[in-house]
Amino acid sequence: MPPVHAAAGKNTKNAAGQMHKILLIGNNKLTDGKLADYLAEHGFDIVRSNNLARLPVVLREVSAIIIENSKSSDSSFSSFIKDSRAIPTIVIDFNIPAKGIDRWLAGNMTYPAIKPTRRQIVFLLNKAIKDKQLYEEYDTMQEKLVESEKELSLLEKFSKSLATSLELHSIIDSIMKNITEITQAKKWSFYLFDEDFDKLHLEKTHKKSKSRGKKLSFKPGEGIVGWVAQEGVPVIIPDVRSDSHFCSEIKEGVIAAKKTFICVPLRSKGQIIGAIEVIDNKHNRPFSKYDLHIILKIVDYASLAIESALLYQKMAELAITDDLTKLFNSRYLNRTMETEISRCERYSTSVSLIFMDVDHFKDVNDHYGHLIGSKLLVEMGQILIKGLRAIDIVSRYGGDEFVVVLPQTPPSTATQIAERLRKLINRHVFLKGEGLNLKLTASFGIASYPESATSKDDLLRLADEAMYKVKNRTRDGVYTVSPSD
Repeated sequence: MPPVHAAAGKNTKNAAGQMHKILLIGNNKLTDGKLADYLAEHGFDIVRSNNLARLPVVLREVSAIIIENSKSSDSSFSSFIKDSRAIPTIVIDFNIPAKGIDRWLAGNMTYPAIKPTRRQIVFLLNKAIKDKQLYEEYDTMQEKLVESEKELSLLEKFSKSLATSLELHSIIDSIMKNITEITQAKKWSFYLFDEDFDKLHLEKTHKKSKSRGKKLSFKPGEGIVGWVAQEGVPVIIPDVRSDSHFCSEIKEGVIAAKKTFICVPLRSKGQIIGAIEVIDNKHNRPFSKYDLHIILKIVDYASLAIESALLYQKMAELAITDDLTKLFNSRYLNRTMETEISRCERYSTSVSLIFMDVDHFKDVNDHYGHLIGSKLLVEMGQILIKGLRAIDIVSRYGGDEFVVVLPQTPPSTATQIAERLRKLINRHVFLKGEGLNLKLTASFGIASYPESATSKDDLLRLADEAMYKVKNRTRDGVYTVSPSD
């Protein structure tokens, strides 16, 4: 039968602002039209049926059911009860005594009514619908409570893990372990903001080593990472390839491999400290708002820990690095020399020391000023770093003097390395950015343990003396101490 629509002006509506649809099931007495008309006048949208077997689709659309008790003997009764268990059901019997009504009472939202008036039926309908709303609100609150308890447990565990370390990479690993466990992300990237270069650089990823194809830095506002950091606004993108805001990155291949991802800013006291990218779900589903919600909760805790770790790292670096060049200082040099000499004694290897002095540096200071001289020393430090191996340690000893420790390196190899550095300096044009285009040279002295030196102090003294031999003779050269010296 076609539905009977409510009269205008009546407002019995569901949460979506629609009229509540009521399903009438029974014989003519229940569905003869009078009750339907009465309910329609009270703001209900009515659907009528007498066949339990054809109701599954209709049941998805109704707010409540009014059914005659005699339908409990229908062959489809069990299936109907199963399909309608979440729908408030008013069971009506027009006979006294009512027989078999107990078969309906297994459901939480069953309302028996014996010979009810139409007014009583409306009252029961409103009560049943209100009860259902209360049940749903209770279930939602229970779900939120369970979710909140889960979040609190996670954050408590996470905060304890953060409190155990001030080491930056250990903290990053802890943050990302928690995030990836919850979001089931395949990949992640962790960026930190470098104030000196005004860039976000890639600090750590899910891989043990940084991928060559991965862009290692972004300026604030550049790309997704830079935009998120600059604006302080998180981004969740179900499908990166269909997002028009970032087509340039797709064309450049920066994010071609990504399907779905979340990017959130790391801020502390209103300042950028970094950004986190979480990329692609292990189960190939888009990231959800709940994933973003949890990440933001973790990031709130993490930002302070990251800031503390960065401060700790900076303080540690200040203790062992030169303020100007950011190379290691003499304190760290002495510690390194002791360590390397101990290693030589343990494994019968060699350690060599290069003592280097910039030729005619005083002339640069006198002619161009100390600020230019300082910039030249910074540039010189960078040349040395680029010309050395990963295991080598370069330090600024003082003024325009630099010392390089070459672990597991005999005198012959140390001489080759010093000669390479000398040529690099010769070929380099200094202070182009200042418009000066200076050409410089340097003098190098080399000593080795145990070949020529017998102790840490001896090693440093001999290398220094060797450097002055070059300085006093020709400059722009290399002198290696031999055992016969």
